Amino acid sequence: MRLRRADLNDLAQLASLFDQYRQFYKQASDLEGARAFLKERLLHQESVVFVAQPDASPKLVGFTQLFPSFSSVGMKRLWILNDLFVAPDARQLGAGKALLQAAVDFARTDGARGVSLKTAVDNVNAQKLYEASNWTRDEKFLTYNFMF
Repeated sequence: MRLRRADLNDLAQLASLFDQYRQFYKQASDLEGARAFLKERLLHQESVVFVAQPDASPKLVGFTQLFPSFSSVGMKRLWILNDLFVAPDARQLGAGKALLQAAVDFARTDGARGVSLKTAVDNVNAQKLYEASNWTRDEKFLTYNFMF
C-alpha cells in the first residue's frame, strides 16, 4: 500500500471517495459539492489529505483528512482527524491502519501535541481499528455541540 499527500491531481478520485464517505454518514450524494469542498481545502491549504493506493495501481482506495487546531493547555498545534474512509472493496488490505499511521507520523513531524478524532457510537469496525492502532478512547471529557 502506498501512502502520499493528496494534491489537486487527485481531485476526481478523491471527490468520489469523499462522496462515498458522506453517504456512509447518511448524507445525500453530492459529487460536485464534494469536489468543490475538497478543492477549496487543498487550494487554500486548510487541510492535509493523505491518500492510499495499492502498489502498482493508479486507483485511490482510501483517504484521511486532517484539520489544524490548537491545544491551549499544551500550547501546541493539535490535528483533528476529521475524515477517514476506505472503499468497501479495499477494506482488510491495511489501508485504514496505514492512513492512521500517516496521520500520526505527520503530526509528530509537525511538532503537534497529537491527533484527535471522533467516530459514531455505532461505528464498531472503526473503533476496533483505532484501538488496535493504539488510539485511546477519551474517558475524561464529554463532547457537546451547538449545530446549525
